[in-house]
Amino acid sequence: MNVAENIDRAARHFPERPAVIFEGRVLTYRALQRDVDRAAHALVALGVHAGDRVALYLPNIPEFAIAYLAALKVGAVAVSVNVMLMTEEVRYILDDAGVRVLFATAAQWSQVAPLVGTVASLEHVVTCEGEMTAEAQTHALADLLAAAPAERFRAVDLDRDAPAAVLYTSGTTGRQKGATLSHGNVSSNAFATQHHLRVDADDRLLLFLPLFHCFGQNFVMNAGIAAGAALVLHRRFDAERVLTSVEREGVTIFLAVPTIYIHLLAAQVPAARLSTVRLYFSAAAPLPVEVAQKWRDVYARPIHEGYGLTETSPFASYNHEVEWRSGSIGTPIENVEMKVFDEQDHEVRVRDRGEIVVRGPNVMLGYWNRPDESAHALRGGWFHTGDIGYVDEDGYFHIVDRHKDMINSAGFKIWPIDVEQALYEHPAVKECAVVGAPDPVNGEVVTAFVTLHPGAQATEDELAAFCRGRMAAYKVPRLVRLVDELPKSATGKLLKRVLRERLARR
Repeated sequence: MNVAENIDRAARHFPERPAVIFEGRVLTYRALQRDVDRAAHALVALGVHAGDRVALYLPNIPEFAIAYLAALKVGAVAVSVNVMLMTEEVRYILDDAGVRVLFATAAQWSQVAPLVGTVASLEHVVTCEGEMTAEAQTHALADLLAAAPAERFRAVDLDRDAPAAVLYTSGTTGRQKGATLSHGNVSSNAFATQHHLRVDADDRLLLFLPLFHCFGQNFVMNAGIAAGAALVLHRRFDAERVLTSVEREGVTIFLAVPTIYIHLLAAQVPAARLSTVRLYFSAAAPLPVEVAQKWRDVYARPIHEGYGLTETSPFASYNHEVEWRSGSIGTPIENVEMKVFDEQDHEVRVRDRGEIVVRGPNVMLGYWNRPDESAHALRGGWFHTGDIGYVDEDGYFHIVDRHKDMINSAGFKIWPIDVEQALYEHPAVKECAVVGAPDPVNGEVVTAFVTLHPGAQATEDELAAFCRGRMAAYKVPRLVRLVDELPKSATGKLLKRVLRERLARR
């Protein structure tokens, strides 16, 4: 087994179909396979062997797919590095994973240069975009491809449990740790995505989600290539450019995070601009019920919601190809089990809250070089997600909140999502995030950070009063702060950790 066999299969069946559409450039499956094979030959020439780690410190450009698939073809392990990380953060990952080859761009050389000769394992840097000075100790990918043999490179046959990729978690608590995904993990998730979303070679998948993240890498890129579909690739989300490409390229599947749907609703995008889209999909964070309902009202289609984590490759549950239900993350995907456990790891009753756990072919091998943390996260054969939720009578799962986000105020347990859902009912609220602020008397007090729709008016007192009429008094935000924007990760996920740090400093 080898995930990279998907490019060979797609090139055999759909050689002239577009694989990647990017900034006016169209890369067919035949052309993508050619570049992947040459890059694989080049990696072997650089001394890369099966099991070696190859890091991708790359933005959303076609070369990401080329480097990723080439690394897997030779049996190496692809290590994704967030392009927003700075030198010392990148150093930590390269050291932790023992990376031998690093793919980057000329724009990142200022971050990469201090690593050359100081990261013990790092032997080669390959630049994939931009011009480098003659003094730079790098290889240009274009030169490596031109010098590589033209013949096919047969993917190394590996056990399904052989590591394929290491994706470092976003580091919301403590140091980042690398979730190690096997070829079996990635392959099973690509198949599940195809199956549940009905992805085929006629589809065109919008891809502005960062490829270094599991959502963009596995759910979109790997699943799209496995289906022989076209990837309409963007460096990042730029509303006008994305909408123009949806119209021009005939995008059929629109994949995003909740904040993107909130932004598009606020911008009042005409439905005609999205007329080619047959399916909207959201993941990476809970989709507010008010947003889901408004989207369906305006665009006449639901936003289908997926749930998962990097550690589950990421797809774990789907809402839903049979019966979509507002406010739910759906039911487990094919071949995957999910349950809700109490603190003693016993299954709870229907509608009782507890920690969601997952078991199946999508669950990671463990955390790279962290046997104790791996054993704890995977105890009893179940991956413990840290997400609090419940399951209803029909087997649909519902997220309540992240366990670490729970607020304990004077002994009362408050789930931020309850407060956030109430705030989203206010017509002026565009986005909100609720966290606990340190308090010497109560331990924590409920604090809401809120952004407003352009032109909308609301005061902090008004928003607190709005909540007061909709929930128990102990849940009502003690503090409401109006802000211009909320901190987000590269995927658009709200970073409550940053908000808590701001409050702690104050």
